[in-house]
Formats: sequence, C-alpha cells, structure tokens
Amino acid sequence: MKPLAGKVALVTGATRAAGRGIAVQLGAAGATVYVTGRSTQGRRSEMNRPETIEETAELVDRAGGHGIAVPTDHLDPEQVRALVDRIEREQGALHLLVNDIWGQFGEPEWDKTVWESDLDAGLRLLRLGVDTHVITSHFALPLLIKSPGGLVVEMTDGTNEYNADNYRVSFFYDVAKGAVSRIAFALAHELDKYDATAVLLTPGWLRSEAMLEGFGVTEDTWRDATERIPHFAISESPSYVGRAVAALAADPDVRRWNGKSTSSGELARLYGFTDLDGSCPDAWRYMVEVQGPGKPADTTGYR
Repeated sequence: MKPLAGKVALVTGATRAAGRGIAVQLGAAGATVYVTGRSTQGRRSEMNRPETIEETAELVDRAGGHGIAVPTDHLDPEQVRALVDRIEREQGALHLLVNDIWGQFGEPEWDKTVWESDLDAGLRLLRLGVDTHVITSHFALPLLIKSPGGLVVEMTDGTNEYNADNYRVSFFYDVAKGAVSRIAFALAHELDKYDATAVLLTPGWLRSEAMLEGFGVTEDTWRDATERIPHFAISESPSYVGRAVAALAADPDVRRWNGKSTSSGELARLYGFTDLDGSCPDAWRYMVEVQGPGKPADTTGYR
C-alpha cells in the first residue's frame, strides 16, 4: 500500500503547482519528502503568492508521508550544498530528485522577439528556470548515485516531440524549456553507468493555484472556466502529475525510461492511475489533434 516507504525524495520548487502536487503524492506513497522553495511562513519570494513550503510539508504528512520543509534558493550553491549535506546527515541516502524549479513571476513576454523583450527579465527567467536545475544536480547527484536505482525527474512544459515542432510563444520561455530537455538528455547519459535514470516529464494544462486564480475559479468549480476557455476542459490537477512521478519512482523497471520524454497523460495510460476526479486527461495528444488544428473543444477520447 506504501510502495515508496523507506525512500527519500527531494522535490525542488515544491511551494505550489506541480511541485506541491508531486510532493504530496510521493507522501501518499509513503516517501520521506524534502520540499524546497523560497516562499516560507516568514518570507515570500518575488512571486508574492501565499503558498509556502511549510504548507506543502504539512500536506505531505497528511497524505501519509513525512514532509520536511527546507527554505532554499537554488541559485545559491552554498544553500544547495547545505541542503544536500542535511539530507545525507539525516537520511543517509537520496533516492529521487525532482527538479521542478521555475520561479517565473508574472507572465513571460508572449509574442515578443528576443530584441523586443526585456533583457533583464529574460535573463532572470533563464537563471531561475535553467541554472537552478544545474546547480541542484551538481550537488545532489553524488548522493543519489550512492544508492542503486536512483531517479531524476526533470520537469518541463511540453514533450520533446511537441516542442520540436512548436515555438513556445516567447524566446526566453522556449529556450528555458529546451534547455531543461537537454539537461534530462545529458543526465541520462551521465547516470547510465550508475544504475540511475533521468526522465523528462511534463504535465498537461495544469490547474495551478495561479491558473485557477487567473480564471476566477477554484479546484471545485474549475469547469465553470470552460464557458470562456472551452479547451480548458482538458486541464488536470497538480495531483495528476504527482501520481505520474510516484508511479515512475515505484516502477522496478524504471530504467526503461532513461533519457526519454513523457507526460502525465501518457504515464496514466501505462501505469493505470487517474486524476483526482477519476479521469485520465491526455493534454498533449489533445493539443496536437484537437486544439492545434482549431477544432471545437471536445475531450471525448482524451480524458
């Protein structure tokens, strides 16, 4: 009933959205989960949102795991070094690393060229979305490879297949997501000889706290937003991608995923889990076959 009992996970960027959903579902599977972020009960990050890492740790506990909140700025190598030293000191091992740091505040400058974009904001986006993953991997992976079967999940937006054919509507956003894809690719090669696995994973249209707030709905009333944004019908809760990570972490044959790109929707079909409402939304297939071609919103066969 607790397939990840005895396992230790580090979920970075776990304050909200996918990171929180992943941490909670790992807890539900019995894991000890270190959750990091910059928004705490005593201080908010520049995103200036109310969610905190302490809340995430409490949700992990309620789900049946053990949540440990560690305030960490993953752009600061010394803070990340101290985080990993603490995990090794307290647990003696690290079995799963989920690199989910993003940190973008406000909307990226959609539909602007690189020369029209705010350079400082764009470079900050790259630092938060790319450098943090590199710094965290640098310090965390020496501990992770000490235990056979380690898993690294690099979180992004869009499968490799989708992103190869679609410009992501902003130079800096496109580059950031493409860089994370290559991080997963490179880590897969470097981890291969250590019996460890690196996977690139994307959720679909995520009903994050900010997304729900922006649409003026809640998780209970999210379907009301489809009256204005019909394709929002394919959206998914953060728990869905959380269950995807938990399924990967519990798979004794997870090595088959090394270096591959996948999505919550694809993994739901393969592992048999559902979203909280019992559905199995497959957003990326829907975007290619329905939304992209401009067809009317219809999720029949896609959730």
